[in-house]
Amino acid sequence: MISVDGSVVIQIVNFLFLIWVLNLILYRPIRQILIKRKDKFTGLEQKIETFSKDAEDKDAAYQNGLKDARSKGKQEKESLLQEAAEEERKIIAEINKKSQESLAEVQAKIAKDSESVRESLLKEVDAYAEVISQKILGRAA
Repeated sequence: MISVDGSVVIQIVNFLFLIWVLNLILYRPIRQILIKRKDKFTGLEQKIETFSKDAEDKDAAYQNGLKDARSKGKQEKESLLQEAAEEERKIIAEINKKSQESLAEVQAKIAKDSESVRESLLKEVDAYAEVISQKILGRAA
C-alpha cells in the first residue's frame, strides 16, 4: 500500500523545480527560437509576395510599354508610307509634266521639220516631175 508521507511533498516540489528549470533552460529558448524562425519566415513570405507583386507590375508595365511602342511604330510606319506615297505622286506628276513638255517639243519639232521638208520637196517637185516624165517618155533633156 502507498503511504502519503513527507516524501510525496518533496517529490512534488522536486517535480515543480524540474519543470521550472527545464522551462528556464530548455523550453523558453526553444520557444524563442521558434518564434524568431516564424517571424523570419513571415517576413520572407511578405518579401516574396512583395517581390512577386512588383514583378507582376513590372511585367505588366513592360507589356504595356511594348504594346505602346508597337502601336507608335505602326503609326510611324503608316505615316512614313503615306509620306512616301505622296512623294511618289509628286515625282510621277513632275515626270509626267516633263514628259508632256518633251513630247510637245518633239511634236513641234517634227511638225516644223516635216513642214520644212515638205516645202523643200514642193520646190523640187517640178524638177523631179520633169525628169521623171522625160525618163518615162524616153527623151533626154
